[in-house]
Amino acid sequence: MTNTYSIHEHDVVIIGAGGAGLRAAIEASQNGVTVALICKSMLGKAHTVMAEGGAAAALANKDPRDNWQTHFRDTMKGGKYLNDWRMAKIHAQQAPDRIRELETWGAIFDRTPKGLTSQRNFGGHTYPRLAHIGDATGLELIRTLQEKGVHMGMDVFMEYTVRHLFTTDGHIAGCFAYNRNDGSMHVFKAKTVVMATGGATRCWAVCSGSWEYTGEGYALAYWAGAEMGDMEFIQFHPTGMIWPPSVKGILVTEGVRGEGGMLRNSEGERFMFNYVPEMYEDEFADTEEEALQWVDEVISGKLASKRRPPELLTRDVVAKAINSERDAGRASEHGGAYLDISWRSPEDVKKKLPGMYHQFKELAAVDITKQPMEVGPTAHYVMGGIKVHPETQETRIKGLYAAGEAATGLHGANRLGGNSLSDLIVFGKIAGENAALQSKEMEIFREIDDHEIMMVMADTLEPLNRKGGENPAKIVEDLREMMQEKVGIIRTRKLLQEALLDLDQLEIRASKASPGGSLIYNPGWHQALELNAMIDVSRMCTLAALHREESRGGHTRDDFPTPDYKYWGKINSVISKHKDGSMFIEHRKYPIIDSELKALLDVEDLHEEE
Repeated sequence: MTNTYSIHEHDVVIIGAGGAGLRAAIEASQNGVTVALICKSMLGKAHTVMAEGGAAAALANKDPRDNWQTHFRDTMKGGKYLNDWRMAKIHAQQAPDRIRELETWGAIFDRTPKGLTSQRNFGGHTYPRLAHIGDATGLELIRTLQEKGVHMGMDVFMEYTVRHLFTTDGHIAGCFAYNRNDGSMHVFKAKTVVMATGGATRCWAVCSGSWEYTGEGYALAYWAGAEMGDMEFIQFHPTGMIWPPSVKGILVTEGVRGEGGMLRNSEGERFMFNYVPEMYEDEFADTEEEALQWVDEVISGKLASKRRPPELLTRDVVAKAINSERDAGRASEHGGAYLDISWRSPEDVKKKLPGMYHQFKELAAVDITKQPMEVGPTAHYVMGGIKVHPETQETRIKGLYAAGEAATGLHGANRLGGNSLSDLIVFGKIAGENAALQSKEMEIFREIDDHEIMMVMADTLEPLNRKGGENPAKIVEDLREMMQEKVGIIRTRKLLQEALLDLDQLEIRASKASPGGSLIYNPGWHQALELNAMIDVSRMCTLAALHREESRGGHTRDDFPTPDYKYWGKINSVISKHKDGSMFIEHRKYPIIDSELKALLDVEDLHEEE
């Protein structure tokens, strides 16, 4: 085995090449610093492309009543008021400019008859707010950012996995990575680092994420000393494919419901009318006739009434409703629900949802212009993540920044559809700018201890020296099935306590796993290295879920089924690594919200006196 490594020096190193990472790289490059962009897979193979429905921004193109204040209110209400209100304000105010900026860089959005960027309805948004390109918005966003970024002079390192963050005197100093193809070792010296590594949904058996989404960014930051927040809040997107088994979990965009898709159970009942929470009663239709009238008004270009179809409730509500229908014995043939858009003309469906039409045609032999889709909840997004300063995106480690799904704060207990894409470009820009400005203040790179480099290299190579242990793929499979069963959409104290014990056993098994093979093209070795991160991130989620004894947003406790506003109403979970190496959890509140912003919120929903 090798004990040699290459050294790279860049002012700013950005880990992750999705929307947040690319936007940060562009901004840092525009500030005149040298930039390295490290991605685990190929450039362009980012989860940003899965965001099909659109990017939320109060452009007010389809409905002039929209504004940033309403977007702020919707985001806070959808997040069950556990959001960092400072980030929600910045996001709502800056999202329109970021969308317009993308257009100047060549993004081709769908247009209104007047030539403006078109916007569609989405769950939890009061007005049509999602700028979109059919149902391939994330793909267009990545294409645009890559096209802009490749001309900026940044160095791109594809198929590299980062294993360690170096800190010197409490300041970030760089990172260690290995090349997934040939196993070569690399040290990246950096004045600042941006984490844009996305989420961790591969920790669950049914998920919309692909193989890259193992939570290593969270673990890297946690191991280095950063704080993690709100890790109990996992979004189970209500509509993932559930049949055939080979495609289980693949996303079915919320855009289907935004274009009038109806959810029905095995009895043909449009069941979402039965699940409208009290806090949303005034905003959603009571009858199918009223819901159909709303859709007709939207399609015809009129200003639709505020009372939207109940399929456009927030994702946590819809996912739990589908789960409840299944438990009541009213599931679709393969255990989910039927999502039907076939009442609209085939031409409209193919025009508005071309990706979904081809996805079901090719993967499930279903023609969605004639037949309903079978859908069910799939682990899709982590609302929690690395704790950051709301205005700079810096973590508590000096010089380490985070943006996008890697960071926490904006979404609270539940993310609204479409807020992810605008989150990436708003806070990716902020992180990149501040990382560049801080790097300019430093004349030289911080020293990295040679012994620490040798230790990380030895740890990276160690699995290849093991003999007779389990295949790491089996341990990964068992972890994912356990998390699905015990830390899934419905949780209890008993199951969560069992999960923590299971994770301890999985950690022991992982320490003995032997992938075999060599450094070159060895997926078993990669999985063996990912396991520690997957286990620690799963432990964060489980520990936070065990402590939060209430149900709210993406966290549902069957033994505590209602929100506890008296105690948990403003308290967020914070996890950090204790000096003795153990995982430590505490609970904190964000600063008191500004009175002007508080006036935008519903006092009765806040459960506070006026």
